[in-house]
Order: sequence, then structure tokens, then C-alpha cells
Amino acid sequence: MIPRALTIAGSDSGGGAGIQADLKTFHQLQVYGMSVITVLTAQNTLGVQGVYPQTKECIEQQLRSVLSDIGADAVKTGMLYSAEIISCVANYLRETGVRQLVIDPVMIAKGGTPLLQEEAVDALRSLLLPLATVIMPNLPEACRLAGLPLTDRAEDMEDVARALHALGPRYVLLKGGHLGGGDAVDLLYDGHEMLRLASPRIATRHTHGTGCTLSAALTAELAKGRSVQQAFATAKAFIDAAIGQALAIGGGIGPTHHGAYSVTG
Repeated sequence: MIPRALTIAGSDSGGGAGIQADLKTFHQLQVYGMSVITVLTAQNTLGVQGVYPQTKECIEQQLRSVLSDIGADAVKTGMLYSAEIISCVANYLRETGVRQLVIDPVMIAKGGTPLLQEEAVDALRSLLLPLATVIMPNLPEACRLAGLPLTDRAEDMEDVARALHALGPRYVLLKGGHLGGGDAVDLLYDGHEMLRLASPRIATRHTHGTGCTLSAALTAELAKGRSVQQAFATAKAFIDAAIGQALAIGGGIGPTHHGAYSVTG
């Protein structure tokens, strides 16, 4: 049976992030992709022009329809937007016993538009994090969730990872791509060991959807039965290829190229 992966996230009408990026990534990694749309957005490479959350009933019905029939070997969450949506998703995933859950805590769009309401941060922290196999924040998101002062220093990453792990996820994958320096260094922490994976920083401004794509690639590999460490390595290679061949389309920040990675190496 083909591995199955479900994304619970927002729709990006521009196609570079969110549900669209996730499904492209699942397909490229030879995983059957399904979706539960939490929010409709009107957006393009210039920014987000509109945010339209779906109702709790709509989201619950999508979850029920997909998981009661097709099922999922791994699930990821992206843009959840509100405390009500987070509660709805967390309750359903807890009841159905999803074993592999990847959380991408989408908080702010590249252009600065808030994608998670202020009152939803506590719900994300208390309801979803304890269910997570992996949480994949960047450093500012991790500091916010862990209740730590904002830092942009690479040397603080280990302390932030420990604080976030204490909130319940089995693994913390702390993304360092936005930090300065020669290499982009990500950190994987399982409560005992810190694993770092570095790759040369790619000089491009076209990075729309990188977080969604990285978390979708990791989710796809978990759906195949890979270990978190193996999935981390493949996801890193996938996003490096996607950024390396990023698409300079539109008048703003273009998307990564989801077709750039070859599963045969």
C-alpha cells in the first residue's frame, strides 16, 4: 500500500506554501497526499491579501471523512489560525490516536501578516505540543512557544530546544535557516542528543513556503516508516534542492521549486 500523509493547514492561492506546497511535496516523495483545509487565504508572491477561517464543523467533517476511510500514516499541521481550530484539531487527533504528528507552528507570513491569533499561542502550546512527534519552529517561533526572550543567536539554540522539548513533543527540530552565517544549520533534539545538520546557505530571496515544504517532506518520510533522523536528513536535502532552484515568478518573494528533488538521489 502506498504511504499516506495528511496535511491540516491553510490554502495558499498562490501555490507556494500551505496545502498546495504540502501536496506537491508529498507527490514528489511518492506519498499519497490528503488535505484538511483550515483557512482559505488570498495571497501571492507580494503578500497575504485576505484570511478566511473555516468553521469548526467544516474542519471536523473533513477530518472525519479522510481519517475514517483512507487513514493516514503521518499527519502534519500548518496554519491553524485560532484557538478554536487548534482545539478542534487536537481533540480529533487525540481521539483517533494518530501516531506520527508533525507540527509546523505557522505564526507569521513572509510579508509580516499574522497567521496565528495571539490567543491561539497558549492553545497550540498546551493542546497540540504534547501530541507531537516532531515540532518544527524557527528560532523566533520556538522562543515564543517556550516563553523565552527572543534571540537570534545560534549559540542559544540548544537552550531553546530543551525548553521547547519540556512542553511535550518527542522531538524538536529547530530551524536555523533565518540566522546569519555561512551555513544554514538545523538542530534536532530528542531529549538526550543534539543532532545538527548543516548545508551551505543559498543566496536567493525566493523562499516562499520553505517551512511548509520542509515539514511536508519530513512528514512524507515518516509516513514511509523512516526514523525521525532519516526523515530529517531527506527533508533537509529536499528543501536545499527546492531553494536551489527557486522560482522567480511574480513580483515579490517567489516560491521554492517542489520538483527539484529526485527521490533516486
